[in-house]
Amino acid sequence: MRVLLTGADGQLGRCFQDRLPVGWVIRETDAKTLDITDSLAVFAEVDSFKPDLIVNAAAYTAVDKAESESEIASLVNVDGARNLANAALRVNAKFIHISTDYVFDGNAVTPYQETDVTNPLGIYGKTKLDGELSVLAVNDESIVIRTAWVFSEYGNNFVKTMLRLGVDRACLGVVADQRGCPTYAGDIANAILLLVQNSNVKGGIYHYCGDKDVSWFEFAEAIFKQAKMVGYSGSPEVKGITTKDYPTPAARPKYSILNCQKIKQYSGIEESDWRTALAAICIKLI
Repeated sequence: MRVLLTGADGQLGRCFQDRLPVGWVIRETDAKTLDITDSLAVFAEVDSFKPDLIVNAAAYTAVDKAESESEIASLVNVDGARNLANAALRVNAKFIHISTDYVFDGNAVTPYQETDVTNPLGIYGKTKLDGELSVLAVNDESIVIRTAWVFSEYGNNFVKTMLRLGVDRACLGVVADQRGCPTYAGDIANAILLLVQNSNVKGGIYHYCGDKDVSWFEFAEAIFKQAKMVGYSGSPEVKGITTKDYPTPAARPKYSILNCQKIKQYSGIEESDWRTALAAICIKLI
């Protein structure tokens, strides 16, 4: 299997490379080596490498900055995704595109299914939704994976931010009225590998996230509890605050729990066991 990976320097990209099966050939690209918003560059890369699989882990993910940089966010999340989907179709390669829970408005009271109505609250979510639509319009055999609250030992994420702040601060206020499912990037990588090797999996949208929902406040508590078990020196008091107490340029969905039954049904993939993953990466980070 020949794999073209975009976003290779991000959390999912790094975890995907760590788990690449023996014998597979990968070409890792990032924003410096491949501008996915340039269709000619994308076509040239794909025509040269001739991948069997393209995994698009690249995205504009600065949720708040997207409110003032909508054109850049759209270029990457919509045009870039479409270029890659077209290139995949051009060489008959499988295409995996990563999306987000932010395509929903968070007003649900039960876990979101793939067929539920989307209604993004901000520019980031809107561009990710438009990216999904553009990818599937190019080729309905493309696979779109929506995920949420991604963390890992790599890059910038909530776990690493909490551990960094917890060393220097005696008290941390963390939002307690937004609920979602933390998801380990390594588990997303494993899910991708299982999906592409299962001939029964059809194109379309799939949800994949953690197996237990929490608030950001509860997630922070779990992080510090686990970190202390492996020698973490910080000992901050964690206080729950409301979304109103922590205003941001972009609105976040207050409820973004994803129903993962479809991916289980088609491939037997279980949700991310994020607590086990958290324990493992705390050992690496402390």
